[in-house]
Amino acid sequence: MYQCILASGSPRRKKILEQCGISFQVVKSDAEEVITKTEPSEVVMELSAQKALDVAGKITEQTCIIIGADTIVANDKSQGIKSILGKPKDEADAFAMLQLLQGHTHSVYTGVTLLIRKDGKQKQVTFFEETKVELVPMSEAEIKDYMASGEPMDKAGSYAIQGLFASFVKGIQGDYLNVVGLPICRIQEELKKQSIDLKKDCKKDCKK
Repeated sequence: MYQCILASGSPRRKKILEQCGISFQVVKSDAEEVITKTEPSEVVMELSAQKALDVAGKITEQTCIIIGADTIVANDKSQGIKSILGKPKDEADAFAMLQLLQGHTHSVYTGVTLLIRKDGKQKQVTFFEETKVELVPMSEAEIKDYMASGEPMDKAGSYAIQGLFASFVKGIQGDYLNVVGLPICRIQEELKKQSIDLKKDCKKDCKK
């Protein structure tokens, strides 16, 4: 039996695992984000690995699966340059992000790193998922009303698709849960390649 450890304090990622009936514990990463990449897909994979490896250094459990994840939004500009949007620094930053995204299609990238420990060995599997999201145009008043809800401030791209913002989402191409913050279907498929069933092979307790 493995112990599943989520290297994130995100309530959204926790809820996804709970909804899927997966036993897990949270060991929050304190890793400082160091970005050396420029492509959105590479950035999220780099950050997810940093989180997973940070937590790996905190625990003594030798049979476990550590899940590190990071999500960003990338807006496609007309020049072909993608601007990366993480969590807003303040309300002005959140407002600017929402203005940039409204009325367009953008990409949400989630990078995932799985650290699989067994028999004294540790294997790392890192990948990303991309989901395209199309928004209807939002007026300044609508953006301000949404910001007043408090939802935008700790979300990549300043929105929560599973909350009030859903009314502005015109369409999605790809995995909805990837936009929420954890592509659980892809995670389970990657673990199946390692002969691991995330629902059946995980127990609750872990040693820190």
